Amino acid sequence: MRYPAQHKQQTREKIVKAAARQFCSRGSERAGIGDLMHDLRLTHGGFYRHFRSKEELFVAAFEHSLKQLAHYADSAVKHAPKGGELKTLIDSYLSLEHCDDPAGGCPIAALTTEITRRPPKVRGALFNLLIKHIGSEAKYMCGANDEDRNRKVRFLFSGMAGTLNVARLIVDTGQRKKFLEDARKFYFEAVKQ
Repeated sequence: MRYPAQHKQQTREKIVKAAARQFCSRGSERAGIGDLMHDLRLTHGGFYRHFRSKEELFVAAFEHSLKQLAHYADSAVKHAPKGGELKTLIDSYLSLEHCDDPAGGCPIAALTTEITRRPPKVRGALFNLLIKHIGSEAKYMCGANDEDRNRKVRFLFSGMAGTLNVARLIVDTGQRKKFLEDARKFYFEAVKQ
């Protein structure tokens, strides 16, 4: 049976999307290719028509997650009052909803410890994707020039990802909510300087 020309690309996107959720929710070591392909009703061998390795899939899934995060942020900022874009960006990233959705949220917050154990070539690819993503958010940051805004947004994003990780440790919802609220205030005050 012949498939339409776009079938291979659609299948690849389906694998990447499912892998991104599984990696962020379970970690890549606990998200096996066989299980992933089975869940998608695809053959294990079919995986290799789309990717050379699990590392290649990990990079593609990481990129997909960053794009989803950017879409989420852009949607929130679009509804922000003029001049309130940065506050809205911080508020949406450090929201209880984002905190409680590791599978659909920021891949840095979900996978940082795993990323550091990846081979240098893979870490380099992930870092380049991250810098590109972070740079797209620098337009909302105050600063003397582009370099200053990029530097500030890198630290802001790094700090917020760590904060999200710590918030996920807090079992009590009320305490987690308060922690995130305090963090939002802290980051907004810090970046205004």
